[in-house]
This record gives sequence, structure tokens and C-alpha cells, in this order.
Amino acid sequence: MQLAAVAAAVLLGVIALFQASLSFGAPLGAAAWGGQHPGVLPRRFRVASGIAAVVIYPVIAAIVLNAAGIIDVEWLPSGTGIMWLFVGLFTLGTIANLASSSQPERVWAPVSAAIAICCAAIAAGL
Repeated sequence: MQLAAVAAAVLLGVIALFQASLSFGAPLGAAAWGGQHPGVLPRRFRVASGIAAVVIYPVIAAIVLNAAGIIDVEWLPSGTGIMWLFVGLFTLGTIANLASSSQPERVWAPVSAAIAICCAAIAAGL
């Protein structure tokens, strides 16, 4: 369970770094947000990527680590319910990435799938 949590946290960190690079203007738009903005993302997507990088993905990683007992933060959810919710969300993300018309965006499908599997392992107590 702890190995799965660390693996998920590392993968979430990779996604956060990618989102941060997008927010700072990296010309990788074809690999994000549906791939509809190749090159540098428009300002609103860069802002959204920045929020994802510094808030959303770090909070998800903290919840995963908390659920696995690696950290102990009382105000973070830690039950199996939140892990199963993440399994569902990252499975949907996997499907969305696979269905993307953007080839560069499809590379995120295995990452999403791996996070979903890690969350399932934590939820199942493995």
C-alpha cells in the first residue's frame, strides 16, 4: 500500500511539473487540455495549469499519502471512499487521454492508468 502511494505521488508530481511548465509558457499545448492549442497555451489555460500544478495535484498527492498512512494530516480525507473516487476519476482521465485526437496527449493515458491502479491498491489495502 505504501509503495503504491509513493508511486502515485511521484506520478502526480510529474503531472504537476508538466502543468507548471505549461503555466510558464512551455510550448507543449498539444499534450494538454485536449491538444487543441499546440505551442504555448492561451492565458486562461496557463492560469488553469498553474492552479493544477500548485493546488490540485499536490492536494491529491497529499490525500493519497494520507490514505496510505505515510503522512498524518487530520483535515485531509483518508478513507477508502476517496481512493475509490480517485480510481474512477483517473480511469476517466485514462479514457479521455486515449480518446484524444492529439497524439502527444495520449502519452498521459498510461500515467493516469497507473495512478488509478495505485489508488485501487490503496483502497483495497494492498
